Amino acid sequence: MAGRGRRAHGADRNRAKSKCKVDENSPVIQAFYGYQSELDARHDKYERIVKLSRDITIESKRVIFLLQRCAGNEDQEEVLTQALTRIKDIQKTRFLPLALELDGEDHYQFMRAYSPGLQEYIEAVSFYHYLKYSQLVSLTAVQQDLQFSRQDAILHTSPGGASGADSTASQPGASPQGKPAGGSEKKDDKSPLNGSSGSGTQTSDQPSNKTSTEAKAVVDSSEEVAAKKRRNDTDSRSETVVVSVPPMEFMLGIADLTGELMRTAIMSVSAGNLDFPIQACKFMRVIHDAFMSYGNTARELSKKMWTLQQSLQKVENACYTLQVRGSEIPKHMLAEVFSASSSDGLYGGDVDDTAAEHL
Repeated sequence: MAGRGRRAHGADRNRAKSKCKVDENSPVIQAFYGYQSELDARHDKYERIVKLSRDITIESKRVIFLLQRCAGNEDQEEVLTQALTRIKDIQKTRFLPLALELDGEDHYQFMRAYSPGLQEYIEAVSFYHYLKYSQLVSLTAVQQDLQFSRQDAILHTSPGGASGADSTASQPGASPQGKPAGGSEKKDDKSPLNGSSGSGTQTSDQPSNKTSTEAKAVVDSSEEVAAKKRRNDTDSRSETVVVSVPPMEFMLGIADLTGELMRTAIMSVSAGNLDFPIQACKFMRVIHDAFMSYGNTARELSKKMWTLQQSLQKVENACYTLQVRGSEIPKHMLAEVFSASSSDGLYGGDVDDTAAEHL
């Protein structure tokens, strides 16, 4: 008896569903089809930005690995030239498509998507700038390198370009499958909007056709208004497309720079360059003091400040070893002593004030 009751209840529920028919030509339904297309387009854009950020991260790491060869390398200028070429290539092949994706959008809505790649790029650029000019790159200089002319964007989106295939999908009212927004795809033959499947006669009456025509007119008018607004926005835009570099992202990238300076300082001693650790230590102290002057920092910045302190401590210990043991041991043997002290854990301890005064 219980089984019959469940079957009967299921049959009643199916009959209730069959009675509830949705008029897909309703303006409300058509509006929600438009919302669906906009959300799908935004999600697709977000995924494309994430992929570009990953590519930027990979290419920036390769630039950093290349710049680390400058420690004790006689062909330092050649290495810097290769690094600059790669940085320019990242700007053209990665950041230009990213700027096109962000064109006309609120960049902060997609900041989490491209923040890792941007930080890694800032780390690579600041590392190159320090090795080349012995100073810190400015936020203005980084931002200017990520501004591109709209003419370059047009050439990039031409047929065969990297973003040409995605230009249609990135439009707010376009469907990811290339179908027009508003649910105008082909309906099934058994759909209530297309009549019954057996007789071939039209089941909808004349008033429903009138409603369908009015709904279509409303959708068409809204699409015309949206298209006109997009044209006006395009005309009012500047002649450049840009990838925004917020100050917080710049600071996070500079915090990562100190780790690369620490590694380069350690390797430079092994290569016989005893001046670079002292210069890097002074530079890292300036960055450390500037970061410590800020209060109520974000959680991510607080973590990187702790890493910055650890990197500075290791470089200070290296400089301490150079100052104390440098006068006792010949210069050609100092690198071996330095490496042995590093393996014994010397660079994990604290540096006293007396040793710091020698720097």
